[in-house]
Amino acid sequence: MAEATPLDTAWLKAHPLPDHHDNVDKNGRGRVLVIGGCRRVPGGMLLTAEAAFRAGAGKVTIATIASAAIPIGIAFPACAVVALPETEAGEIAPEAAELLLAEVALHDAIVFGPAMIDADIVRTLLEALLPALPEDIFLLLDAVALRAAAAHSDAIRARAAHTILTPHEGELAAMLDVAKEEVASDPLASLGKAADLFGAAVMVKGATSHLIAEGSCLAYAGGGLGLAVSGSGDVLAGLIAGSARKASRPCRRPPGASGCTAKRGGGSAKPWGRSAILRASCCRSSRG
Repeated sequence: MAEATPLDTAWLKAHPLPDHHDNVDKNGRGRVLVIGGCRRVPGGMLLTAEAAFRAGAGKVTIATIASAAIPIGIAFPACAVVALPETEAGEIAPEAAELLLAEVALHDAIVFGPAMIDADIVRTLLEALLPALPEDIFLLLDAVALRAAAAHSDAIRARAAHTILTPHEGELAAMLDVAKEEVASDPLASLGKAADLFGAAVMVKGATSHLIAEGSCLAYAGGGLGLAVSGSGDVLAGLIAGSARKASRPCRRPPGASGCTAKRGGGSAKPWGRSAILRASCCRSSRG
């Protein structure tokens, strides 16, 4: 494998994302669908949804278990919500696939997996969703969806140009069906194996995160203790999906590179600029 290129400020300046014009509407900024959640972790998608808005998405929809849909919609009024059938254990039910396929057609980017627990159900949903996804829709698999990905490597490879996988070392080991110690001993070699197996862009997260996409390898050394908390990966997924609309336009930045640098190791990023204004931010800055 070729030596990794540092993903630093100089690289980002040399590989800019296209800018939104002032006359673009919310649909033109990108529409993100976040699929996930369960009774045990009902609010995890809120992190992903807010991050997608912060990265520039114009619309975000959360598809989750019916019992959590209304509370989530009230907690984040900028998001649309889709109430999905759920199992007795509080997971998204397999029969939700039909509802999800109807929603997919209304979005540009899909995040699948945050805050889900049951890997068997996720495998079943992936089996229904992957063959039916339009080729040009961006797909990000995260969390338990990564552990289920090994059973669907051929389907993922078939749409690899618009897919990114974002495992940590444990999830990467599950994707390759190897021990975590093998991945930890040489994460870059394991990352290369995953990129070959799935054909998609793959990022392995850590103190130094590595991304393989479009034949190149990038390394971002800005991680740290501040990111070793629950929900950090949910935020990263939203940042990547939120910038997918820009990255799908002609540019020189591979998928995943934007989100990789957006989260700083100290746990706080610099202000996001005008594309990051949320409805709540507008409310707080209003004056009577």
